[in-house]
Amino acid sequence: MLGGNVKLDKKLLERAGKYAKAAGYSSTDEFITHAIEKELAKLDEAKGDGAETDPAVLDRLKGLGYIE
Repeated sequence: MLGGNVKLDKKLLERAGKYAKAAGYSSTDEFITHAIEKELAKLDEAKGDGAETDPAVLDRLKGLGYIE
């Protein structure tokens, strides 16, 4: 783990703890890790992992004039 510590606002951490418990996570840390992983996966996907080869995306970019 890089660094190992992240500072969060107390109210945000309390909210995360409440939702972690309600969702059945074993800890707030596990919930936060999972939430960050999900968001990073979305960003990876949006960044282009597969998007540049998606025919619908290519057609849309061509239609907008961004690529030939």
